[in-house]
Amino acid sequence: MSAPESDADDDQVPAWARRTAGESRWAATAAVIGILLVQYLLPPEYSAGPNWVVPIVGFALLIILVIANPVRLDREDERLRRFSLMLMALLGFGMVWSVSHLVKSLINGTAANDAAGLLGSGAAVWLSNVLVFALWYWDFDRGGPAARAHARKPYPDFLWVQMQNPALADPDWEPQFPDYLYLSFTNATAFSPTDVMPMTRWAKLLMMVQSGISLVTVSLVVARAVNVLH
Repeated sequence: MSAPESDADDDQVPAWARRTAGESRWAATAAVIGILLVQYLLPPEYSAGPNWVVPIVGFALLIILVIANPVRLDREDERLRRFSLMLMALLGFGMVWSVSHLVKSLINGTAANDAAGLLGSGAAVWLSNVLVFALWYWDFDRGGPAARAHARKPYPDFLWVQMQNPALADPDWEPQFPDYLYLSFTNATAFSPTDVMPMTRWAKLLMMVQSGISLVTVSLVVARAVNVLH
């Protein structure tokens, strides 16, 4: 007996464009925990208030999301979406606060005169930049992971190589958090798109902002460290 027509049609549609089981939440969860740990370990002058505030609030929101959707990110719920956006906003606030205060201290000359400590703080802030933007790309692309699992939006915000060359990709491939982490890392190091193209205006703007933050952070921290060493 031949397969039902709907099943046959699904076999012709790549995974990213059809309904799937949803991705595991643990890679993105690990990234959130990493950001919160960085926020906790940053020097006080680069933390938003007491260094425990952002991590405590972030962990509380994360626990709610994990309890409500513990294994695969396929549950569409307006309240969960709001909690997710609140967590993304909190992580972004902590990252922007750290970047702005690091840059301010470098410009006005109040940054520590310890090159190793300065490079360590700069690296921590830069890592936060990479992880936060990776989470933002992942949480906003085509409405977020749950919406992608249900194939709610047919047009991608990011054009991946596997979408351009489906014959060279596994039919079950779909973008997951490690792919967005790669996108964020390459954008923060090359200061431009590499092999993942932003398709929508918000994606282009977000990538532009990340590149700008990374460029300013790296150039100022390295310049200051070199000056201290001399």
